[in-house]
Amino acid sequence: MKILVINCGSSSLKYQVLEMETETLLCKGFVERIGLDGSVLKHEKADMEPVVLQAPMNDHKEAIAHVMDAVVDPEHGVASSMKEIGAVGHRVVHAGEKYAWSVLLTDDVIHALEDCVSLAPLHNPPNLLGIAACRELMPTTPMVGVFDTAFHQSMPEEYYIYAIPYEYYTKYGVRRYGFHGTSHRYVSERAAAMLGKEIADTKVITCHLGNGASITAIDGGKVLDTSMGFTPLEGLVMGTRCGDIDPAIIDFISQKEDLTIREVNDILNKKSGVLGISGVSSDFRDIEAAAAKGNARAALALKVYANKVKFYIGGYMAELNGADAIVFTAGLGENGVLMRNMICKDLTNLGILLSPERNEIRGREAVLSADDSPVSILLIPTNEELMIAKDTYKIVSE
Repeated sequence: MKILVINCGSSSLKYQVLEMETETLLCKGFVERIGLDGSVLKHEKADMEPVVLQAPMNDHKEAIAHVMDAVVDPEHGVASSMKEIGAVGHRVVHAGEKYAWSVLLTDDVIHALEDCVSLAPLHNPPNLLGIAACRELMPTTPMVGVFDTAFHQSMPEEYYIYAIPYEYYTKYGVRRYGFHGTSHRYVSERAAAMLGKEIADTKVITCHLGNGASITAIDGGKVLDTSMGFTPLEGLVMGTRCGDIDPAIIDFISQKEDLTIREVNDILNKKSGVLGISGVSSDFRDIEAAAAKGNARAALALKVYANKVKFYIGGYMAELNGADAIVFTAGLGENGVLMRNMICKDLTNLGILLSPERNEIRGREAVLSADDSPVSILLIPTNEELMIAKDTYKIVSE
């Protein structure tokens, strides 16, 4: 069966088509500037050069129609018709407490997701637009929703409740939800396989380190704790997000700078993190280059970032009462040789010993720990699209 995976943003979408019997990627692509001038689709069939289509795409329906045309194109496509697509898997950011697993997208499910829009006002609306467009264009093709928050629904109450009046949880759902769940789930399953263990017998700390970043403590395949909270702003220092701060800072800056709470929130999400500290960039390659040339603030940003990751690893080692493995994934986790070294340095008392030689690797599965390290250190490239496709295939095949 061929599965189409769709990941919709407000003015963009990413897609892949996978053959599930062999879990083979057939094609992938992305559309940018939906609803804007200069809409463009870049489509890449496996083992072929990418092709680029520039055409007006006024909404997600028009963009997905062009994606469908690319998928069935005689030269660059991977199907003779859309009837060969057995199902569509949609990435959806937020399902609140409603779903702890991927589900078939029925009218009732979509209404439930619409109720979650207030929890993810930037992400769920475009996700829902993509679903609506696909349902209209492919009315007989089953659709499955795979949620970023679902994997974290196994967190015990004492890990997700905030120490604020309990009524804000019961009335508005204010609690820690966690994100990047599809990625954390994928790499934790791969970690168990690399360790030669059943996932139920593992304790793993997964570090999804990209422009957005989160860490998750996973015990027996279930989330015990995770660094992101009510929104993706909590937790680690990130590319442009501040991560954990004293909440009183918001009111302080608001008064000093004569800004609204919404304006301060925008600063904390888009102008903070390593960008805010370094003043250079949110891209770690730029920051490392600046630090190497003697830029003190760039060097400081790297240290702050590494220290916060280290802080969470130490905390999760305590919560799990030890771990079998630390996993690095996502853009920086997979490629950041320097950052991985900075994070693992001085964690030997926790049984985390990085091999400098093995650490000189990027973008492929590998064991990075020294032979005598009690805790394995693993590099596992994430594959959220494959995880979405696998869930979709499983649900529609039942």
